[in-house]
Amino acid sequence: MSGKLYVVGTPIGNLSDISPRGVKTLGEVDFIAAEDTRVTAKLLNHFDIKKPLVSYYEHNKREKGAVITGRILSGENCAIVTDAGMPCISDPGEDLIRDCLNLGIPVESVPGPTAFATALAISGMETGRFTFEGFLSVNKPSRKERLEELKDEKRTMVFYEAPHKLRNTLKDLYSYFGDREIAIVKELTKIHETVLRTTLKGAVEYFETEIPKGEYVLIVKGKSETEKRPVTLEQAVENAKELIKKGASVNEAAKTTAAETGLKKSDIYKSLL
Repeated sequence: MSGKLYVVGTPIGNLSDISPRGVKTLGEVDFIAAEDTRVTAKLLNHFDIKKPLVSYYEHNKREKGAVITGRILSGENCAIVTDAGMPCISDPGEDLIRDCLNLGIPVESVPGPTAFATALAISGMETGRFTFEGFLSVNKPSRKERLEELKDEKRTMVFYEAPHKLRNTLKDLYSYFGDREIAIVKELTKIHETVLRTTLKGAVEYFETEIPKGEYVLIVKGKSETEKRPVTLEQAVENAKELIKKGASVNEAAKTTAAETGLKKSDIYKSLL
């Protein structure tokens, strides 16, 4: 008879946030699959739990997944945890759970904190309908495609971002979405938990001098029915090229596009040349 996989949520900052059931489960399973064994060891030591740990993260998930499912099929119970929050939510776990389900292994959830839900609740933004987008791709074509898809999204949008990428992400969001409301939440449940409620333009300006520190959750207001989105120079140039294809001169296309977008004719003209 096979064992079971327990999907255990762990604290996103404050260790006291783990549930009694979570502690009990970690203490009873035969072994634990962890995103980073060093981080999980600290959690286990805090609650005086001694269990074998197996490393399971993005770059070894295929190899270790087979090892983990093999052990469960032989009768062992396993808990999968990540460094913080629920497995699978922008963290490893999705593939292992799918493998277990395909093999007929029972999977049970032991809920815990999740950063995006916690941040959304205290953001002051509309929570009735939202879309969780996780981390934006660093691949430029993929990132552009995703932002183009989201520019007309009416629901509240939730993103994760690392401190060293925050400034560029805020600039990209402002470029595609315009000056919408945003709540920037960092260090959830920790001593320096903060919520900055501003606009995308204000956020870009704020972080020109403020050095980003900690992990961030970005809550961005969806598009309103009356919203007009500013056009970037790149987009304006593409519009002008379409006019040129239809027979307009470079000068005419630059002049017309400048009038429509509010951008400088000279900037559009130079880019076309």
